[in-house]
Amino acid sequence: MQRTLKIAAAALAVASAVAVPASAHSQNAHPDVFAGSAGPALGIGHVFVIVLENKTFDELYGPAGSSYLATSLEPQGTLLTQYYGIGHESNPNYLAMISGQGPNPQTQADCQTFDDFLPSPAVFDPRGNGQAIGTGCVYPSQVPTLPNQLDAAHLTWHGYMEDMGNDVGREPAHCGEPASASNTQGPRDATQSATATDQYAARHNPFVYFHSLLDSGECHANVLPLGASDPTSPNAVLSADLANAATTPNFTFISPDLCHDGHDATCADGGPGGVAGIDDFLSTWVPQIESSPAFQQDGLLVVTTDESEWNQSQQDSTSCCGEQPGPDTPMPGITGIGGGRTGALVIGRCVPGGAVDDGHAYNHYSLLRTVEDLFGITSGGADGHGHLGYAAGAGVTSFGSDVFSSCPTPVAAIAKKG
Repeated sequence: MQRTLKIAAAALAVASAVAVPASAHSQNAHPDVFAGSAGPALGIGHVFVIVLENKTFDELYGPAGSSYLATSLEPQGTLLTQYYGIGHESNPNYLAMISGQGPNPQTQADCQTFDDFLPSPAVFDPRGNGQAIGTGCVYPSQVPTLPNQLDAAHLTWHGYMEDMGNDVGREPAHCGEPASASNTQGPRDATQSATATDQYAARHNPFVYFHSLLDSGECHANVLPLGASDPTSPNAVLSADLANAATTPNFTFISPDLCHDGHDATCADGGPGGVAGIDDFLSTWVPQIESSPAFQQDGLLVVTTDESEWNQSQQDSTSCCGEQPGPDTPMPGITGIGGGRTGALVIGRCVPGGAVDDGHAYNHYSLLRTVEDLFGITSGGADGHGHLGYAAGAGVTSFGSDVFSSCPTPVAAIAKKG
């Protein structure tokens, strides 16, 4: 499939926005379309993020890739072909999306033991990049996160984790931390391997790795099992929350289980894994998200992958956006700087359908920065202001008018729910 970015349409949209004052838009029966960078003026009040696992761009979007993404979802949104993970293995990519923290030796090893990051209290890199210096899995309470920013702005957030709590001997049904983080050397994380009844992986749940969320009770209150897809089921969680805009969080982070995120080629419960598992999950949940009142009102959906496939035969550690080794590891991608090219698909308010963006590079730090900018919450960094961690990097930008090129009249403000 030929992929070309519709630059001419975006340019016309920008020209329209410049030529017509904002006050004039509200007076038009058919308001002009404008383009812009991520920010509250776009009127996006609900952001949904679905994270898949260990797939290269070609594996998902090539000729033999995901049939559901290609046939159903790509025509609805804009495909970012130059979107990258920030390291290997999985865990640091998830942490980057909500904190801007770069990899350290423990997170690069997928946090096999659920131990505390040391030193604690946190000591930050004097170079002003917001990075906690040290190694470990559960960051000290001084390390801020996107949920902390959302809480301070009186905006709501939830994480929804498939299979979490199916076996309470491995992890609780709320929050999903695999063991107490009170000791500097915790037990091995039993969720590193799937079982036939529980395919949840704590390493794909970034919220359990921050004391600011664990100790405050925020993780327990806001990180929930995904639940049944049937909204009438007594076990429905996300489906029930999607029933109306008032119960849908402003920020929703969804992690499928090890089967449906494409991680396991052969699933522990015997179901289809790999790309088939991804298609099964997306075709079940994306229509529910898209038909929900909150998404219809002002929603944005981002589907991405944590990292490009990394193994002994295929080591993609390419990067973008000026990513450099941080204070805690010489090679974020183990064999290189980044986590490889994964691609990302963006659907929703202000985003044209069937567009392909080949000309702008983004990564997981860009995604964090985009969410911060959409909600106007660019504060709470280690120095008390600015974007979190590497989301403030010189080469990192929010999604711009290349993505948000078909926006209707801007709205005044995002509704607060807290």
